[in-house]
Amino acid sequence: AFRCDRNRASGAVFLFWETVMEEVDCIFCEIISGAVPSVQVWSDEGFVSFLDANPIREGHLQLVPRQHYPYFDDLPQDLASRFIVAGQSLAKRLKRVFDVPRVAFVCTGGDVSHCHAHLVPLHEKTDITSLRYSEPAYLMPSTRKRPTLTELSAVAAKLL
Repeated sequence: AFRCDRNRASGAVFLFWETVMEEVDCIFCEIISGAVPSVQVWSDEGFVSFLDANPIREGHLQLVPRQHYPYFDDLPQDLASRFIVAGQSLAKRLKRVFDVPRVAFVCTGGDVSHCHAHLVPLHEKTDITSLRYSEPAYLMPSTRKRPTLTELSAVAAKLL
């Protein structure tokens, strides 16, 4: 199994696996530790869920295991089962709050190598698959409006 720890003196984040240690840069480990601010909507002993800082739709969540596993298929079976159950619970809340018929639950693994799922309220069938999310203007942070922590907190208040 993998585990992330931060060196208090240098601030470096380290990934521990068996007896091998290598430095990693994991934004989700930083969020879980509280070093990076986030707007959490749910947590338990194994997982944290927070609002995505660059949401596709209002209510777009990240579900992340507290312990660092690079990819979904690295999760032990018991943790993977709890991950799915947590996702189902969050999806039901998103459906109720945002009055949508379905919620996407997507483990992409391409942007951050810390197992996580995106939960996105689907207002349109193309909310996840639309080419508009592949266009350079969407992918460039300078051209997208990023919600403030205050705006994200207002969304979280609906979900709490």
